Amino acid sequence: MSSLDPVLLEILGNKFASVTEEMCLTLQRTGRTLYVKETADFACALAGLDGRFFAYPRSIGVSGFVGLECLPAIQSVIDTQGALQPGDVILTNDPYRSTGLATHLPDLHMIEPYFHEGEIVAYGWCFVHCSDVGGRVASSISPLNTEIFQEGLRIPPVKLMRRGEMSPEIKLFLDANSRTPEANMGDIRAMLASLATGRRRTEQMLRQHGVAELTAAQEALMSYAAGKAEAVLRQMPEGRYSFSDYLDDDAASRLPVRVSVTVEIADGKVHLDFTGTDPQVATAMNIPSCGRPHAWLTLRMLALVQTLDKSAPLNAGLLRPLSVTTPLGTLVNPQEPAATGVRHAAAIRVNDILNGAFGLALPDVLPAAASGTVIPIVMSEPTARGGRMVQVIEPLIGGTGARHGHDGVDGRDSGISNLANNPAETVEAELGVEVLHYALRADSGGAGQWRGGCGMELSFRVLTDGSHVLGRGMERMLFRPWGQAGGQPGQPGSLIVNEGRPREIRLGKIDVLEVNAGDIVTFRTPGAGGWGNPTDRDPMAVLADVAAGFVTPDAARRAYGVVLCDGHLDPEATMALRAEMPTQDGTVFGPERDTWDSIFAPALMDQLNSALLSLPLSRRQTHRRKIFETVLADLPSNFPRSPASDTQRDTAIKRFETCLRSF
Repeated sequence: MSSLDPVLLEILGNKFASVTEEMCLTLQRTGRTLYVKETADFACALAGLDGRFFAYPRSIGVSGFVGLECLPAIQSVIDTQGALQPGDVILTNDPYRSTGLATHLPDLHMIEPYFHEGEIVAYGWCFVHCSDVGGRVASSISPLNTEIFQEGLRIPPVKLMRRGEMSPEIKLFLDANSRTPEANMGDIRAMLASLATGRRRTEQMLRQHGVAELTAAQEALMSYAAGKAEAVLRQMPEGRYSFSDYLDDDAASRLPVRVSVTVEIADGKVHLDFTGTDPQVATAMNIPSCGRPHAWLTLRMLALVQTLDKSAPLNAGLLRPLSVTTPLGTLVNPQEPAATGVRHAAAIRVNDILNGAFGLALPDVLPAAASGTVIPIVMSEPTARGGRMVQVIEPLIGGTGARHGHDGVDGRDSGISNLANNPAETVEAELGVEVLHYALRADSGGAGQWRGGCGMELSFRVLTDGSHVLGRGMERMLFRPWGQAGGQPGQPGSLIVNEGRPREIRLGKIDVLEVNAGDIVTFRTPGAGGWGNPTDRDPMAVLADVAAGFVTPDAARRAYGVVLCDGHLDPEATMALRAEMPTQDGTVFGPERDTWDSIFAPALMDQLNSALLSLPLSRRQTHRRKIFETVLADLPSNFPRSPASDTQRDTAIKRFETCLRSF
């Protein structure tokens, strides 16, 4: 720990944080696309000489990338392109070549060294999700991509700027490999402006405080945060806590994808062991952690520490007490060239299982499952010049899970993201759509003593023939967001085209949905899980939910046992009905997950994944698919939505056990 005066350290910490927030404001106000101007899918930070972020904004941009590391990308440039000079700016989007700094190709990352008297004293960093970097589909992201080469232009760490001048060759490559080159370049110039803001403000602090104080403060701030995190962990019951959950499928088959963790807490440290997680998939849901305690794997830890100690500064020091085990070749540590475009879908499920595992240690602190999905709804429409315009309509989300003493938040799941809402007026001004309905989804939040947050509904009319709608990361359409302490799971999501019209189509997940003028597209996101038995909820709270439109009168009776007559509570009928209603305890996953687990029990799935990882990478998915085809052969075609008979279940379990013995 540095000997810096604590008051001075607090002042410097707030100054550094203010610099990063001003960088973000510069980026947002000069950005070109809706991703930047409205959705705020960007971030800025200051990194020390070790490449870790010692200052990060709290209130603007993507909040969860505190754990990213810049040093591997910096070292790659030094090794291949020479020492960094004033005015140099590094650009990369390649998850593998940047060792996990970038996590999918549409995220452009920049790093600028900040110099003082010829020596680097810090680095400015920023990233932006850009509209398109080429690849198989518009927006560059498809769950069906099978390798990273299909996802667009790969940019290893390179010097975009050399001594303040943009490389014309790199600009040519960027422009030639995008459907939206002008929009991309507008956002790139906004990124450069944000880094320049960081440089100017850092220079001002150097003049005021001197290089010795500023460099000492970088380490002191992270050490202080690490101490805060350790103190929080020491307050938690020591032990091992295991939890698993599923992605609905891998987007190419109907086979669910398992994510599993064991959290070990001891002596102010925490270890996350993801052994038991499925092998990497042949689609785009892999998380390129590169074996590190990656930001996508540690968000719940950050949230937990900052919830239990609101004075903890937001920087990479919060993660020092944390270590991970991520078996190579799994969903959470794939081998190149695995596709990673929809990695956020898997990251959300990682967040859920960490929530569940930490909840075993702190059941009255951690909430039930949140909605479990973030769906960036993207529109690609033809232009008069024969090209295509690509813009985000809305990053659609659901609600947060309820916890002891508190209902979940409706329509606002900040578990892994704080992407902003796009105003309907802005969407209609920039895209060929008419927003018809955008509201909370009644009855979607899981019933409980404290209700889960409601999901969202978005309906829009398409105005241009030949348009494409892309909904990436659609999840919780099968396995529901689970409830806790007897609370009920949230309702699953859905997608419907032309609902209630002659051409109605009910769809599952989509890759590229072709639509024409007049088509109406409706997305419904899942609600979050409830906490506590629904019959313990205050009837007046249920009445208030009905009045607000969160719960319908029918659901008030069916889920909560609350009887309403002409909008008024009937206390006697409510008491009688509640006395007849069954209750549950613990985690309530819902019928689909219970049906799945009745055959594919957690212990057997652990055994399967251990055996699969012993095979060569090229054989794992094929072998896994054959096993599931064998086990599922005589089960209902829509299993686990439809349960198996006792005979079918017993036969399937025997087949599964036989397959496991065959390794």
